[in-house]
Amino acid sequence: MHGSPHIVSDVMTRSVATVGRGTPFKDIVRAMQDRRVSAVPVTDGGGKVLGIVSEADMLPKEEFRDSDPDRYTQLRRLSDLAKAGSLTAEELMTSPALTVRADATLAQAAREMARARVKRLPVVGADGRLEGIVSRADLLKVFLRDDEEIAEEIRREVVSYLFYAPESSVTVEVRDGVATLAGRVRDTSLVPVAARLVRAVEGVVDVEFALDGPDRSPA
Repeated sequence: MHGSPHIVSDVMTRSVATVGRGTPFKDIVRAMQDRRVSAVPVTDGGGKVLGIVSEADMLPKEEFRDSDPDRYTQLRRLSDLAKAGSLTAEELMTSPALTVRADATLAQAAREMARARVKRLPVVGADGRLEGIVSRADLLKVFLRDDEEIAEEIRREVVSYLFYAPESSVTVEVRDGVATLAGRVRDTSLVPVAARLVRAVEGVVDVEFALDGPDRSPA
């Protein structure tokens, strides 16, 4: 296979709103509002990521603003209560921040987000310096690929290797991300392998087959 999967640097946002560790609470809110984001990385003077502050980190200040939590709540939500009294990014941030490398595949980034249950990941280089940020929405951009572009990749990277002519004759059509492989194949045992490889092509929503085995009728 010669195709290479999309990587985080292909889809990430490179212009990122950041704050320093000493940035006051209100300035963090203002940065989020100005950039229309729900979280901002916290960086040091050299651009290294120290942590990340999200709306969830800041909401306890409003939640507990006019309340006196009972003993049970105090014990159960110690972290939130501490953040309710925080004044700076350093006190609010989740640290160390979960990050991803720019050369990670989109699948790797998606698995990391799902595992940690986060909506975005700061993207860092080998030196830990911030290069961008990638969100769930960014990872879904591959599903905007043109159907014919997807079909051509399937023909080139899957069909030409598994179902090569003249023993096989397979056509590929993609509609709304659903790939259909039709025709005659030399070895039907390769169909499950083809299904796995086609689903791995970025932008494929599903795969269907209309394949027949070799014609063994007498000449």
